[in-house]
Amino acid sequence: MQTINLQANLGDYATAVDTTLAKLAHNNIMSRIWAHDYTVWKPAPTEISNRLGWLTIEPTMREALPRIQQLVEAVQATGYTHALLLGMGGSSLAPEVFRKVFGVAKNHIDLTILDSTVPGVVIDYTQRLDPARTLFIVSTKSGGTVETLSGFKHFYNQVSKTVGQEMTGEHFIAITDPGSSLVSLAERYHFRETFLNDPNIGGRYSALSFFGLVPAALLGLDVNKLLDRASSMAATCCLGAASECNLGAWLGAVLGQMAKMGRDKLTFFTSPEIGSFGDWIEQLIAESTGKEGKGILPIVGETAARPETYGHDRLFVYLRLHGDKSFDELMTSLEEAGHPVITIDMQETYDLGGQFFLWGMAAAVASHCLDINPFDQPDVENAKKLAREIVSNYSQSGTLSVEQPSLVDGNIEVYAPDTMTFQTPVESLNILLREAQEGVYISLQAYLNPTVEVDNALSLLRTHLRDQTGLATTLGYGPRFLHSTGQLHKGDAGRGLFIQITSADPEDLPIPDEAGKNNSSISFGVLKTAQALGDAKALRNAGRQVLRFHFRRNVVQGLEVLREGAVKSA
Repeated sequence: MQTINLQANLGDYATAVDTTLAKLAHNNIMSRIWAHDYTVWKPAPTEISNRLGWLTIEPTMREALPRIQQLVEAVQATGYTHALLLGMGGSSLAPEVFRKVFGVAKNHIDLTILDSTVPGVVIDYTQRLDPARTLFIVSTKSGGTVETLSGFKHFYNQVSKTVGQEMTGEHFIAITDPGSSLVSLAERYHFRETFLNDPNIGGRYSALSFFGLVPAALLGLDVNKLLDRASSMAATCCLGAASECNLGAWLGAVLGQMAKMGRDKLTFFTSPEIGSFGDWIEQLIAESTGKEGKGILPIVGETAARPETYGHDRLFVYLRLHGDKSFDELMTSLEEAGHPVITIDMQETYDLGGQFFLWGMAAAVASHCLDINPFDQPDVENAKKLAREIVSNYSQSGTLSVEQPSLVDGNIEVYAPDTMTFQTPVESLNILLREAQEGVYISLQAYLNPTVEVDNALSLLRTHLRDQTGLATTLGYGPRFLHSTGQLHKGDAGRGLFIQITSADPEDLPIPDEAGKNNSSISFGVLKTAQALGDAKALRNAGRQVLRFHFRRNVVQGLEVLREGAVKSA
């Protein structure tokens, strides 16, 4: 039974949305989506016809539940207490939501996520987890995700040292597509189980497939209830062709039409209990719509501000659990100030099953309105290719080919365009901020260990930049964000100001060349640095403005220096 309520105050934009809905109805868009008609988005079927399996995944997953439950019971009986999921983007974000929102049911397996190549993060998990009692979930659609496979090789060796190589494979399961390289890898290393997902589902649409539901079941969630809510929502997305009764059509029309009219900064506030759901939506919206010089920029995690702080490029969405009033007053003040606001009420956390489907449909409909393909990611490969080149050069020479800093000031190195002249790190930041105009956004990209102290310092810097400029801000940890907002950064209209933050690694960690062997030609620190440098180069190649700050020692202190001096009018 569907238990959500959707309300909206769109003000002067309501008429345009109604016109968009009428156009969708006239062109039979919703029925054509359900019929898997690729011409809804593009004249050719490439990366569309083979990406629509999420529409009808629910009955397939129902049939697979007994097999998933067998795995859960087997690892419980074996004495496992923890699971570590090695995955990025669509493979990791839904499981992260399930863990943070629902927690761990009694007598079930605690789940953590590794979606980083920062050495400090990998070291932390290595020290915290007992290999003998941990199940490792190697989760990648393509089978070749470098972060995932690097983590696998490292932890395979850790487990092997503890339980012996003959038993090591029992500590690993794989979730991937049929025919991927991970299938043969799992066979070679005798994984406990391999789950082959429907290959017609893209990563960011895979929350209700094996990629999301296997981790959910290990945590002890009622997976049937999640699927019930998804099925109920899917039914509402079939109703009434394209109208307010069809929630997917209506929400997609709002997102697409508002973006076309300049309200393309989709800003989320959520009840604290479901805050992590925003990270999943961020990937879905950014990677689906950020291409061909267009895009809807999702804003998650910004602190609340007075209505006058926000520009006229914002569309606000409030995801509220029943009984929570955390942002009620803020939404009222935003509406009174003339900002468009959508409020989605949920009775309980299991309604997120329906939200996964709703937002997937909305992204597909909004992409139709923007004349783009929501299922491809044409600009993601650029950064990966450049990172691979850096790694290849390192393998041959033994050193990283890094650019010379524009300025070294104590703890801080600054890497800036040749056209920028400045005397201090703060001055370089303020020069960048002078580009702040209506419609521009600021993206903080932190290739750092996300400790509580670092996270707080970044949040303070982000809020300060927002308040000083009035611009929308985003914050992503690298390389995690490369699989989330990275596509939009290089594929949208190019209105981003990018502040990349890197640091020296107090301790590094080798990546085995092959699982089960000790030889290593590259470390996690080198890989992380290559990914940061590759993405910065890809952004510059796409005409984006990028400023990099590298902290030699104290990261928090360096962030405070930037925050205390950042002034738009400087």
